[in-house]
Amino acid sequence: MSSPYAGVPSGQWLEITRQLVAKHPLTTDEIVQVVLGSWDAIFDSRMGSKGFRISVDIFPKPQIMGFLLHELIPLELQARHPDHWCGERSGEDKDLVYIPDNFFSIEVKTSSNPSHIFGNRSYAQQTTENKKAKSGYYLAVNFENFKKRDVRPRVILLRFGWIDSTDWIGQHAATGQQSRLPPSVENGKLLKLFSVR
Repeated sequence: MSSPYAGVPSGQWLEITRQLVAKHPLTTDEIVQVVLGSWDAIFDSRMGSKGFRISVDIFPKPQIMGFLLHELIPLELQARHPDHWCGERSGEDKDLVYIPDNFFSIEVKTSSNPSHIFGNRSYAQQTTENKKAKSGYYLAVNFENFKKRDVRPRVILLRFGWIDSTDWIGQHAATGQQSRLPPSVENGKLLKLFSVR
C-alpha cells in the first residue's frame, strides 16, 4: 500500500490527515463517544462475587487498563454497527476491523504517557506474511495512571489519523523492545479529537 503522504513535505501532512479522517466511515464525534464511553464502562463494571470495582477496590497497572480499552472499544462499535465493525479475528486483522473495506480498519494504541504512543519493536520492522499491516488508520488514546487511590484517572488525549510502517523508529539496543514515532509524525499524521488540556 502506497503512503498517502508520499512525496509530500511534513509541513503539509496535517491537511492530508484531515482529508483521511474526513473520508473515514466513523465520525470523529462517534470515535470520541465510543472511547470515552468505554473508559467510563471500565469504572462502572463490577467484578467478583462481592462486586469489586476498578478505582475503588482494584487499581490496575496501565497495561491492564490499555488491554481493557482494546477489548471494549471493538465490542462497543460492534454493538452499534454489527454489519460494519468487529474486533480482531486473526493475526492479519487490525484491532478494529471494518468489514465492508479493510482499508478503513483501525489499529488502537494506548499509553499512560501524557502525549506519546509506542509500538513494540516489530513495528519498526517490515511486515511479514500473515501478519497485520502496520500502515493505516490509528487511534491513539493517552490516559492517566492511578496516582492516588481517591482520584479516578482520565483519558487525557485522543487522536486519530494515519501512520505508515516506515514512521516507527525502533530502539537501537539489541534488547530494546519498543518503537516510537518522531514528533513530525505525531503532530502531522494524528489529528487531535479530544484533550483535557
